[in-house]
Amino acid sequence: MRSSILFGSLLGTFLVSLVSLSSAQPMLDGLPPTSSKAETFMNNARPRVERQLSAKGMRLGEPVFMRIFKQSKQLEVWVRKNGKFELFKTYPICAYSGTVGPKMFEGDLQSPEGFYTVSGGQLNPLSNYHLSFDIGYPNAVDRENSRTGGAIMVHGKCISQGCFAMGNLQVEELYLLGHQAFLQGQKQFSVHVFPFRMTKDNMQRNKNSNWADFWENLREGYELFEQERQVPIVKAEGGKYVFRKVPQPQNSVVMINQRIDIQDKTPGRF
Repeated sequence: MRSSILFGSLLGTFLVSLVSLSSAQPMLDGLPPTSSKAETFMNNARPRVERQLSAKGMRLGEPVFMRIFKQSKQLEVWVRKNGKFELFKTYPICAYSGTVGPKMFEGDLQSPEGFYTVSGGQLNPLSNYHLSFDIGYPNAVDRENSRTGGAIMVHGKCISQGCFAMGNLQVEELYLLGHQAFLQGQKQFSVHVFPFRMTKDNMQRNKNSNWADFWENLREGYELFEQERQVPIVKAEGGKYVFRKVPQPQNSVVMINQRIDIQDKTPGRF
């Protein structure tokens, strides 16, 4: 009797898992995963996003780039236009965890800072938080500094446990912009996370912070993008970020010397 109950329980768990997986289309032939839920949300967002892009002479499906500023709770989306990135829209971040400074370990309820990448397989069309994508923490620099944790998402529902939470309508737009860029050939898009805008005044104001040296390193990448309007190539060297200019405009930029997992799978509960 006991073994029958156990078998029934395991069978039920298997069937639930099968139903969950079957409701999402996995990443095939390099295409990002999708689901009926995600398609509905993206279809709802598409008319307003296309209208806003058109007003700026931009097109849905062009390569995108995102920057996050924790202190001001802002997420910028940049879209490539005429070979360089131009600011499309600044979104309010509804909630993030912790304060300025990098994430150090699993469970510290701290949002990370640094240079991250999102590939198609990091989109989650079955998210419990409306829609979401994994920003790619930890990257190579995080690992070299023994920083732990994972599943750091940009998602909806305005609830954060280390992630960057948006309003549902806002995350639908972000997801659409990334998804369409992947469909048009962008291999991965970059997400740069800063404590604040890395201006001279802000750097001076925070010069006595324990993270001053770390932020000086982040500032190099921030300033290179500000000057070039091209996402710099970023590598890990000795626990720090090293930057160089992109030689010419291109759809995708290889960011951080790390292995990017693009297996045909959907992220977990986030």
